[in-house]
Amino acid sequence: MPMFTGVLAALAALADRLRGDDAERGDVPGWVMITVMTAALVLAILIPFREAIVAAVTNALASVTTGG
Repeated sequence: MPMFTGVLAALAALADRLRGDDAERGDVPGWVMITVMTAALVLAILIPFREAIVAAVTNALASVTTGG
């Protein structure tokens, strides 16, 4: 019988979480949204301009290592 009570308690806690009755549950924190948006911007820039970015970085590194 104690196992059944534990299962009922776990189901009640899950139902509370799903209903949104948890006072500590809130919106997505700002830092998470900023991180996701930054990653999306990096991908949006990197995908169409990948070859140009790689060439620019390669040229910059070559000029630094050769003293150029």
